[in-house]
Amino acid sequence: MNRRNFLKQTAFTSVGTFLIPNFLKAFEQQNMFKPLGSEKIVVVIQFSGGNDGLNTIVPFENDIYYKLRPKLSIPKNQILPLNKEVGLNPIMKGIKSLYDEGFVSVINQVGYPNPDRSHFRSMDIWQTASSSNQYWQTGWIGRYLDAQCNGKDCQIAYEAIEVDDSLGLALKGEKIKGLAVKDANKLAKATKTTEIKTINSFQKEEHDHENVAYLYKTLAETVSSADYIEQKIKKIKNSVTYPTSDLAKQLQTIAQFIRSGLSTNVYYASMGGFDTHVNQKIIQERNLKMYAEALPLFVKDLQEANLWKDVVVLTFSEFGRRVAENGSGGTDHGTANNVLIMNGNLKKAGVLNETANLNDLDNGDLKFKVDFRQVYATILEKHLQTKSSLILDKNFDLLDFL
Repeated sequence: MNRRNFLKQTAFTSVGTFLIPNFLKAFEQQNMFKPLGSEKIVVVIQFSGGNDGLNTIVPFENDIYYKLRPKLSIPKNQILPLNKEVGLNPIMKGIKSLYDEGFVSVINQVGYPNPDRSHFRSMDIWQTASSSNQYWQTGWIGRYLDAQCNGKDCQIAYEAIEVDDSLGLALKGEKIKGLAVKDANKLAKATKTTEIKTINSFQKEEHDHENVAYLYKTLAETVSSADYIEQKIKKIKNSVTYPTSDLAKQLQTIAQFIRSGLSTNVYYASMGGFDTHVNQKIIQERNLKMYAEALPLFVKDLQEANLWKDVVVLTFSEFGRRVAENGSGGTDHGTANNVLIMNGNLKKAGVLNETANLNDLDNGDLKFKVDFRQVYATILEKHLQTKSSLILDKNFDLLDFL
């Protein structure tokens, strides 16, 4: 049995209901923290379930939109206009304020060839950056981590953090994986129990079995790193008061990590509930409101620390919805969608490309014009200063938002 399979089949350690996951590979003590503001950072926000892009970025001058959505369409006089053709859902006033400051780029018609309407498969495609006929076991951020540790000890490579209890595919590389941390203080507290200290003390002994030795080494690093992170972040307070939504809490944690100088280039957050087959108006607006309330505060938090110009926020969903509403007050799984990019130093803000042609649909679905891997490639090349073909397996045309 190799070490990877051993870890998959072994309960690392549990104390009460707390489990230290086997993927929880903590930061090494060397290069653990960077000088404040010395690195570029990407924050990915995933809308899980398939957000309806047409009721997010609304084509208010298109009669077909109103014809195919007699109940779900948003009245023209309520929309927050971005240009003469499209505008934001009126619940997204906070995003409109960021847009007016020049901090938002809207990319329409984003997707990939031969789209898949399965939540799981489409999300895998977005998280791995594969083609629809490829099945990859590593994520695009995980491969970015692998690329950073090429020729070096991978255990001190740049890291990525997902603010969650478990690690998603996007942050899993072949050589190195990101770190899943939902609450750094609770993690540190859990590693200070008598049981963990007792087990951790065993690592000082010699172990002949490679897998056992590796487990003790990983536990020791987790305990050490959890304490170090706790000590680092407790000196950093957020400069704003965040709402109580789960997304807001994730962004609050990310802002605290960024402000502390944690040596992390990519952060990953997510919110679910976007699979709106029924009662879409109420459900989607509730979700978009939480998003629109949290983002301006996150931006202000980073501005207070003079870090907003170094952070790019990417918001995506695994697919959009069909153009026509269904009979249950909702919309069904679709294909192409819009992507939002935010940054304090955008090269090109605003609506970057034309909205979808509702006269030219693919069996009722939007046709994609921008491959989502072009968005990734642009961020990798222009912001993270990394050769994107090493991560995406081929070259994609770059976009001009950065």
